[in-house]
Amino acid sequence: MSTTVSPPSHGTEAPVRGLAISRMWGRSQSAIPTFAAVILLVAMLVYAEFAYGRVFHAGTMSSLLVSFAPTIILAVGMTIVILSGGIDLSVGAVVAFTSVSGVMLTNAGVNGWLAIVLMIAFGALFGLVSGVLIQYFNVQPFIATLAMMFLARGLASILSTVPVQVADGSPILVLATDFKLYDGPKTNDLILTPGFFIAVLVVIAAFFLLHRTRTGRTVYGIGGAENSAQLMGLPVARTRVIIYVISGALAGLAAVVYTAEVGGKAQNVTGIGWELDAIAAVVIGGTLLTGGAGYVLGSVVGSLVLATLAMIITKDGSIRPEYLTIITGGILLAFVLLQRVLTARRRK
Repeated sequence: MSTTVSPPSHGTEAPVRGLAISRMWGRSQSAIPTFAAVILLVAMLVYAEFAYGRVFHAGTMSSLLVSFAPTIILAVGMTIVILSGGIDLSVGAVVAFTSVSGVMLTNAGVNGWLAIVLMIAFGALFGLVSGVLIQYFNVQPFIATLAMMFLARGLASILSTVPVQVADGSPILVLATDFKLYDGPKTNDLILTPGFFIAVLVVIAAFFLLHRTRTGRTVYGIGGAENSAQLMGLPVARTRVIIYVISGALAGLAAVVYTAEVGGKAQNVTGIGWELDAIAAVVIGGTLLTGGAGYVLGSVVGSLVLATLAMIITKDGSIRPEYLTIITGGILLAFVLLQRVLTARRRK
């Protein structure tokens, strides 16, 4: 006995097609702030080239990328935190503590490479404490990480209130070695450091973590709808602790790269306001402050926007450095308003 399967009615095709289109539109909407950041970055670079010249030269690009490598590393960690619906205000102070402690350990006779590992471990420890407070003691992320910020800054000041300098020949200085990748005319050389390549590896690793692993899916799930993530059996508690451990460890790594860049000098006042720069880079790059949507590559673009803005003010000369924070605040406000508009339209 044969059976015939009737073709699907045309009446059901339209709703299915409409649902697919709406989903695609929703995804494209979430990427609009990131595209806007890319357009802003290109526009700023083009303006700087026409206004001041020598912006697209290899030497200028080298300086731009190398100097903002620590900010990119911090922004990657902050992206993961904000994607989960949290915040980490401690990263700037953690940079200060790990930098000072690492230099002092090296000067005290600890192996230089071991000191670098300890700097990252110290940062991870701060993140672990924050994660445990947030997950198991129900402390708000703002309060928990604010407490860690005061603790790290205070410990750094206890260690030393004056700059400390690592001894010549320390392994940490290797990370500031110049590698000439392109020998241009006069000073137009493409010179990058191991610190920059470390930042690139961090970005690649974070992209893989967020988009190719269960942990990454859980991060998005926590930020999007934590209750739903728990009902799906995702390891919410463990992942939230891991998120802050990663953020702290990356703050320690940023301290390693920064300390190398400045010639091995560490101060207890290093990193003041860096957490705000990282948050600004993440938001400008398109990550929602409420969590659940965003891209780590967008945060890299946001970091480059801040770097380009600082470069323009430096090249101009007539703009006071204090205006950098005002302009950054204006750009940040514009992107937050853009996010609010897109979120409201998506809900409708």
